[in-house]
Amino acid sequence: MRFGLFGTGPWARHPHASALAAHPGVEFAGVWGRDPEKAAELAGRHGVPAYSDVDALIGDVDAVAVALPPDVQAPLAVRAARAGRHLLLDKPVATRTEDAEALVAAAADVASVVFFTRRFTPGMDAFITEAVATGGWSEARVDHLGSIFQPGNPFGASPWRRERGGLWDVGPHALALVLPVLGPVAEVTAVAGDRDLTFLLLKHESGAVSRLTLAVDAPPAAAREEAAFSGEAGVRVVPRGEWAPPEAFSRALDQLIAAASGGPAPACDVRFGAGVTAILAAAERSLDDRATIRL
Repeated sequence: MRFGLFGTGPWARHPHASALAAHPGVEFAGVWGRDPEKAAELAGRHGVPAYSDVDALIGDVDAVAVALPPDVQAPLAVRAARAGRHLLLDKPVATRTEDAEALVAAAADVASVVFFTRRFTPGMDAFITEAVATGGWSEARVDHLGSIFQPGNPFGASPWRRERGGLWDVGPHALALVLPVLGPVAEVTAVAGDRDLTFLLLKHESGAVSRLTLAVDAPPAAAREEAAFSGEAGVRVVPRGEWAPPEAFSRALDQLIAAASGGPAPACDVRFGAGVTAILAAAERSLDDRATIRL
């Protein structure tokens, strides 16, 4: 499958470009970026052409991998999907529900995967499969607090992460864990703390409740990633699991290629991604209105 890469930042370089270049089922066909010099440098590193025109690269490939801010990614992905190109997108797929819904409509006839990193690791996949089979969960707790605005952290230079904070950066990872186990969300309440600290209380249609604590600008000593489910089976702590983005991205490529060949739709497709956007957008409205938002 011929892939074009859109993006030139640290996440585009690693894992996207490295995994695309190494995957045996992929022909890495080219790079487009908002900065032509960075696009040329990244393309040259992998021996592929740099494109100055978005539509030219879309026209030359079977699929696109996108590593761009969500509000740039969404309209570009719609263009690619309307051209019949399969989609491997980053989370969140968009920050506005209308943009996410437009993407779902455009991608109706193509395969899609949204790269929620740890969802593509064997350990997390096994945990979720077992948790769903066990059932009976009444609550979940997820603490996902990073401290990315420290010297040497490449993601701290991201303007969209600084603007949107942990709600939109690590919030998708937390939701990708709780949604397959507890099911769709019916109500969202959000409260803001210091810096970008955000607390979400979610009432699921199943009756279960989940509590998410999110930040990317936490004090370094307070940074942590912990999660647990509680219910009839007791308390199950979610294993920290692997953090191997290139290997996880390679598995995402496997799923996209299989779906494009007539296989099952991936669990983390654009429809799932749009659902995540809807919850996070509701959380923003809850913060603005100081009210519970019903979905």
